[in-house]
Amino acid sequence: MYDKKVAIVIKNDLLDWQKLNVVSFLASSIAIRFPETHGQDFVTADNVKFLPFLKHPILVYKAETAEKLQRAFQRSKNRELAIGIYTKSLFDTRSGEENVLEIAKYRADDLNLVGIIIYGENKKVDKALDGLKFHE
Repeated sequence: MYDKKVAIVIKNDLLDWQKLNVVSFLASSIAIRFPETHGQDFVTADNVKFLPFLKHPILVYKAETAEKLQRAFQRSKNRELAIGIYTKSLFDTRSGEENVLEIAKYRADDLNLVGIIIYGENKKVDKALDGLKFHE
């Protein structure tokens, strides 16, 4: 079993395409920052290589309200977990550079979060997300 966990919390009132977009971007942040999460290439019997997955399952939770998402965010910060963020305003940006400039406009506690990803010790992740349910 794994001693660490990857979990994503998504604001439940997003449109389906927005949820998928947020999950994709957030999952990439863990892959970029933590090489130890990388799996191995998939190689077929005829030696065709395919990209690897993350080694850890990614658990996706829903936050019914902005307050519940903010609570998970604060609890994750308090437990010193690795956190990735996605804010509502990022739906209107068109590049990585615009994303960075947009986030820089706000203090951490003033971000209009629509999704977060956290990575860390299993028990700390579980406590940070206490009370949230899995996304259907």
